[in-house]
Amino acid sequence: MHSSFTRIQNVFGFFTTVACVLAGFIAATDLIAARHPSGTLIPTNIQVVKGRPHYYSSKKEEYAIIKFSLDADLSTLFTWNTKQLFVYVTADWPAAEGQNVTNSAVIWDSIITNPSADHLQNIGPIAMKKLKRSAEGKKIDPSRGLLKLKNQRPKYQITHPTGKIASAKDVTLKLHYNVQPWVGLLTWNMDKAFGWWHPMVKGVSAKFELPAIKTKDAKKPKKA
Repeated sequence: MHSSFTRIQNVFGFFTTVACVLAGFIAATDLIAARHPSGTLIPTNIQVVKGRPHYYSSKKEEYAIIKFSLDADLSTLFTWNTKQLFVYVTADWPAAEGQNVTNSAVIWDSIITNPSADHLQNIGPIAMKKLKRSAEGKKIDPSRGLLKLKNQRPKYQITHPTGKIASAKDVTLKLHYNVQPWVGLLTWNMDKAFGWWHPMVKGVSAKFELPAIKTKDAKKPKKA
């Protein structure tokens, strides 16, 4: 006869196997849920300033502040297995001539939870009550994937290791997302279609150039 410890071990192993198989089936259901993300980005106000971009900066340097408008539909990324969606906007521009690299910096980000994961939000009690009230009775709320931002102020300024960023050319804003499921793998933007998953439509702004630093006008000669 088996000891009690052996029986407990066998039962635990059986349930672990069942849980793993069930988790695999749950993760596989994401593959049959169609994804059609889309977004439009328009830079609305661009400034380049010379100063200390952060309170802990030890020296003055050039940094860019880019305001933008965003109209995105990420509702198809929300399924019953979606825990939360991480959305962020980057500013990308080519490096100096002769360097085969691209500069990229995040200027704005946001975490959007499904109603079943609202308790994970790091927000105040009043905002939490409003969030839960808006999704009362819902386990999935695709409307949270509809983003409409006008003249949005960036969360982060853009800097460069050289300390100079003014007059940078061919700058574009790009919309990115990262889907975090309850069970399964993290998924990011896709470059090409995979089954029912489609790459983002648009999601990239037109190219623009960062302005030069504004300089004060020369002092006018005093009148005699």
